Amino acid sequence: MDLNRICEIAKQAGEKILEIYGQDDFNIEQKEDNSPLTAADRASHAIISNALSASYPDIPLLSEEGKHMPYEERKHWHSFWVVDPLDGTKEFIKRNGEFTVNIALVTGGLPVAGVIYVPVTDVLYYARKDLGAFRRQGDGEPGIIHTDTDIRTKLIAVRSRSHASPEEEAYAGKTGCSEIISAGSSLKFCRVAEGEAHYYYRHGPTMEWDTAA
Repeated sequence: MDLNRICEIAKQAGEKILEIYGQDDFNIEQKEDNSPLTAADRASHAIISNALSASYPDIPLLSEEGKHMPYEERKHWHSFWVVDPLDGTKEFIKRNGEFTVNIALVTGGLPVAGVIYVPVTDVLYYARKDLGAFRRQGDGEPGIIHTDTDIRTKLIAVRSRSHASPEEEAYAGKTGCSEIISAGSSLKFCRVAEGEAHYYYRHGPTMEWDTAA
């Protein structure tokens, strides 16, 4: 698996998302679960699914915006892609920039590689099990990132900008965190991965494509 290729695919999808993001208006549909869906979600899904299918025809794909495979079928997949073409559609609609493109490779039930691209800031987070985790801004050199394990002085929690719940606030109180920061989409995981926060507690339902990358 060529991690650089996956990063390229994520950036291509992000460029298309930005093209739609820059329009004065875009249609917003409602899915069966009442979550929003835009042309950017569809366009990003098409770019990613076509590119992954062309480069890795033998690896199946599970995408939030694709055809959902029954669990009884996909539970037998050894390796597969897990994709959220536009994570943070609500943030996209609010135009606050906090949305991402998420692509992960799962093998043997565990994610072994992940790419998260932030189109508005042109920041790329990527990691592979045997390689480490990195952050790259634009065309700059990648920098190694790691979590902050020193919580003796302060403990920082990160919460959802659009989905925070009272239970999450209560948990933050129990842990004695000194600060709570808000972020949209998978940026919450990125804040933990790069050491800017120590934990992200999610009380509500979470899907594979929300967490795999």
